[in-house]
Amino acid sequence: MALIIATLVKGMEDYKDQFIVILAGYEAEMDWFLSTNPGLPSRFPIHIHFPDYDAETLFHIAKRTVAGRQYRLSVDAEIKLRTQIRQALQSLPRGEPFSNARWVRNLVERAVRHQAVRLFEVNSPKREELLTLQAVDFVQEASR
Repeated sequence: MALIIATLVKGMEDYKDQFIVILAGYEAEMDWFLSTNPGLPSRFPIHIHFPDYDAETLFHIAKRTVAGRQYRLSVDAEIKLRTQIRQALQSLPRGEPFSNARWVRNLVERAVRHQAVRLFEVNSPKREELLTLQAVDFVQEASR
């Protein structure tokens, strides 16, 4: 890691007018990274904190993800999805990193896999069944 940081610092100095370095990550991990080399904090004087999305925004991200994969949500699936998002946000210990949109994307991908397994047992499923995620497809995950 020291070699990587030394190379980054040298490149930033040698080519300071030719490129920009943007670092992104969870706050605690970024603080640790910047503390690993005394020259890093002064080279990254601007810090922007992006707060976690709220439940409604995460729900809209989930709906767009579902639609982007050309699926639909049943009414019950929408209710379950909203509930899962609210529960995940409420159960988060204070200060714990939360992957936000990645978590929602993984939730939708898991639901699609569950739907595929569920429909594997159905003889000649109808098109509507193939395109619609049901509440049962949104299995509660063990961890975020």
